[in-house]
Amino acid sequence: MAGERAPQELLLLAVALAFVAVNAVALSLALDGALAIGHFWAPVFWTALMGASHWLLNRYQADRDPLLLPIYALLTGWGLLLVDRLAPNFLARQTLWMVLATGAMLLVAILPRNLRILRRYRYTWLTVGLLLLVATLIFGVNPSGAGAALWLRAPLVSGVYFQPSELMKLLLIVFLASYFDEQVQLDALRTRRDGRTRVAFLTPLLLMWGFCIVLLVWQRDLGAATLFFLTFLALLYLATGEWRYLMGGLFLLIVAGIIGYFTFGVVELRVEAWWNPWPEATDRAFQIVQSLYAIASGGVLGQGIGQGSPVFIPVVHSDFAFAAIAEEWGLIGSMAVLACFALLAYRGLRTAALCRRPFHSYLAAGITILLCAQAFLIIGGVVKILPLTGVTLPFVSYGGSSLFMSGIMIGLLLYISARRAVEL
Repeated sequence: MAGERAPQELLLLAVALAFVAVNAVALSLALDGALAIGHFWAPVFWTALMGASHWLLNRYQADRDPLLLPIYALLTGWGLLLVDRLAPNFLARQTLWMVLATGAMLLVAILPRNLRILRRYRYTWLTVGLLLLVATLIFGVNPSGAGAALWLRAPLVSGVYFQPSELMKLLLIVFLASYFDEQVQLDALRTRRDGRTRVAFLTPLLLMWGFCIVLLVWQRDLGAATLFFLTFLALLYLATGEWRYLMGGLFLLIVAGIIGYFTFGVVELRVEAWWNPWPEATDRAFQIVQSLYAIASGGVLGQGIGQGSPVFIPVVHSDFAFAAIAEEWGLIGSMAVLACFALLAYRGLRTAALCRRPFHSYLAAGITILLCAQAFLIIGGVVKILPLTGVTLPFVSYGGSSLFMSGIMIGLLLYISARRAVEL
């Protein structure tokens, strides 16, 4: 019942608040030896936003899933602590993006009467995303001054950049969910043995997806391309129930990886650093080796926030945020992050399974799969289970575009999880 959800959510938010507050105090004492206001203003903003979010959602979406907001709150609060610890000059910018992401989450969760505009204009939304990706080939920049030019400057605001591939993640999920929703041939696709029927059904889908992948590979944003591919495969399997598509897609992914190894220097570097980083531990594999040292030094309980040396890892506040967590919060902190994403996977897929409408079901499943697959790819890369892909840890790593779009995705999950969208 709606009345039973608010206390549960509030209790979990209180736990997240206690975690952020205690760690903010510990960070201030570790770095300054006293309680410095510079370490508390961002947590105060975060606390006010999460309290307002709880009140607004309780007022306008009382039947939402009570675990989604606490997961979002804990991970974003943890992310602010990490940015303050690892790159304090970026804290104000990350806090602003957190405010914008939370505002977007609330707008998406509360205001829409339905999601018909997403479902009906799928080709329009996807075309907009593709045009933005093409624009990065012409006008793209890199705010750091080096590396792949994957960002566009905001036209009216100086110093603000946006990464179109982050928007493309959501637009591709919307397109796939809408496409599968409107296919009356799905039942026939599961049972017929006519190969031409399958080709006719899959051809436009594969063409649109392939166009996205070509653009991303052209940009050398291979992490996003991998994430798109995995999300596409998962939704295709959910829609068709065909294991052959899943196995065939994974085989193609391995083949693409082999081709990429011999074609792109960045892929070769990441594969070699994953396979055996030690011969080049002071050169090309320095980043992953330092990450492994950080994880090992964290032990079970961690060094404590502000007391480790995660800043020895290049770009630790973005690509290697999980390594910093492992060093300063230890195995317990690492498992807590994994538990948050496992819980997000469970609640998101539960919402998808309970949806009345196929579009809502595919949309909720796609969002959940994308967020959790992204977390799996970057965590696997940091601990050397997988080659590095260059994606960020959702909600936690520094990055405005990623945080903003992740907030919108959580807002959609909150909207879909409400009673009017699912059978409870």
